[in-house]
Amino acid sequence: METVEQKIESLLALAPYRLPGDEKARRLLDVWRAELESVCQRHAGLGNYIRQWPVDFRAATRAADLPFLPVAMLKANPPLSLVEAHEIKRTLTSSATTGQAPSRIVLDAPTARRMTKGVLVILQDYIGSSRRPYLVVEAPGATGDKRELGARGAAIQGLQPFASEVHYCLRVDGGGEPVLERERLFQFAQAHARSTVLVYGFTYMLWNHLVKPLMAESACLGLPNVHILHSGGWKRLQHQSVDKKVFNEGLARVFGCSPERVIDFYGLVENVGVIYPDCAEGNKHAPAFGEVIVRNPLTLEPVGKGETGLIQVCSVLPTSFPGHLLLTDDLAEVIALDGCPCGRRGMAFRFAGRAPKSEVRGCGNIQAERSR
Repeated sequence: METVEQKIESLLALAPYRLPGDEKARRLLDVWRAELESVCQRHAGLGNYIRQWPVDFRAATRAADLPFLPVAMLKANPPLSLVEAHEIKRTLTSSATTGQAPSRIVLDAPTARRMTKGVLVILQDYIGSSRRPYLVVEAPGATGDKRELGARGAAIQGLQPFASEVHYCLRVDGGGEPVLERERLFQFAQAHARSTVLVYGFTYMLWNHLVKPLMAESACLGLPNVHILHSGGWKRLQHQSVDKKVFNEGLARVFGCSPERVIDFYGLVENVGVIYPDCAEGNKHAPAFGEVIVRNPLTLEPVGKGETGLIQVCSVLPTSFPGHLLLTDDLAEVIALDGCPCGRRGMAFRFAGRAPKSEVRGCGNIQAERSR
């Protein structure tokens, strides 16, 4: 009989978006029931919360009926943990505005390993597994101290398994502002014009410090085989009237590629190990080892196609903290319940911003502290 850990690994080993809906639902429900049972045994307070849920998780027939946590509960300090202190290898801390508490996520070795594998499995489905020249739209040293890793540094490091070589194209001037290193950038483009290339940058960094300067010069890098990944939210571009269409077309013009090669991804530190990149249709999908439920903000019932609601992110990966079933304050629109033209199975959704009056959070700006 398979252990819970073996069941998780078997889901990680699958093609992430090809599992038939009924089979995926059955396998995920089986793991989540076992994980919730483990939570009850490991944490008395959470066990009481789970046992008071209107539906007994052991009798639930769908993921939507399982007990979920509001994501704000992960702001506890000390953090909610399902492992002993000596088992904690790293604590991830989300950003927070002044006066607000950040989320604190504890990782033991197995959860950290699954986190890394989960992101790799997802991205391989979008960009392939081969190594390629990697251009980072940042200044060298952006990854910072290993003990304290910001979101940009974490994302840069997370993509390095896909890199054959790493290049940076920004520098910091005397006033601490990022400046585009044009000569270095064009040398990179010339050297790799016929190569498959990977580019990563924070959304606003890409636009303000690379796209805008090059568009002003009507310059084109001539990299048609590039994959451009970006994350970090859109808030800093709102005042410039830059939406996703304008952004993708601007990057496509500057890099000399099609807009479909620009991939935005949504992710939360609380949903560690799972990210949601855009497919070629502009939709996002949950992998075989996770799910997304979009709930009506008033009734909390799952919504249907064409409706918008609160995002609940679900994952089987964490066993060191209660991050299996988390209701966020983010909104999504359900585009399709199955059958996205991109070929990926399951619900297709689009991020639609934050719920009105929700707490303003940093867009995934992560710090990582290694436990001493």
